Formats: sequence, C-alpha cells, structure tokens
Amino acid sequence: MKKIFPHPVLSAWLLVLWLFIQNSFGLGSIIMGACVGFVLPIVTEKFWPNIPKIRSIPKLVRYIAVFLWDVLVANIQVAFWILGPQENLRPRFLYVPLELTNKFTITVFASTISLTPGTVSSHISGDRKLLIVHCLNTDDDDATVREIKERYEKPLLEIFGC
Repeated sequence: MKKIFPHPVLSAWLLVLWLFIQNSFGLGSIIMGACVGFVLPIVTEKFWPNIPKIRSIPKLVRYIAVFLWDVLVANIQVAFWILGPQENLRPRFLYVPLELTNKFTITVFASTISLTPGTVSSHISGDRKLLIVHCLNTDDDDATVREIKERYEKPLLEIFGC
C-alpha cells in the first residue's frame, strides 16, 4: 500500500486543494483531483526522504493554531514597529541551539520562524546544531531564544519526536 500511496495525507490534501482551486465539487473535478493526488506524490517521492511520522495529531493542530495566532499578532506588532520611531527598533541576530535532529523537522522549524513577521531564519550550521535567526526587535536575546524554542521547537519535538 505504501508504494501505491507513498504519502496518503499529501494525496488527500492535494485532492481538497484541487477542489477548492477549481471551485467545483462536481464528479469531473473530484476525479481530476484524485488523479493529481495519486500521481504527484508518486512522481515527487524521491524528494521526500526520511519524513518522520506524526505522533500526535492534536498537538499538530495546536501547533498550527499557535503559529496562525502568532502570525496575526506579529503582523500587528511589526506594523506598529515600522510606523513608529525607527530608533526604538533593536534588530539582532540570535543564535538558537537546535534539539531537533531530522532535516525535515529543522526545515519546518526554520520555515515557521521565517513565516512569522519580524523574524527570519538566516542560516543553519553545517552540523545542524545551530540556527541563526534575525529578529527585527528584541530587548532580551536569551528570552527571545527561549520563547522561540518553547513555542515552536518543543512542540515539533513532541509532534515528530526528532
């Protein structure tokens, strides 16, 4: 079954996305979406090495909710920072030691940070033990690193285990 559907969750998401993009739930759209959801994961399977299994769906849902909330709050925060006096900004490069070991989970972690306004993942060390993050405004480097690790890395460890 793994060879037929190498990534069943991806297949299901592709079908759902296809239906929303087509803005139609007709039989033709469902069949075409199912074909896309079936073929695309098979064709791209070699680009998906060593993806860890999700250990907890509720924790994944909570992670996504926290991330979306953080994006909303950060957008408002960054707007105030940009519209306010520029001399009040304290941009910094922060060094975040990584507990994550899997390339995929490190990528999810770095992407989460970059997608949150006000922060950008700028470099991962060659040994994958350190992530350098640019933060638009921080008063306490250590507290910001702890918050990033607590809000994003710790849940990813619980969700994927690596």
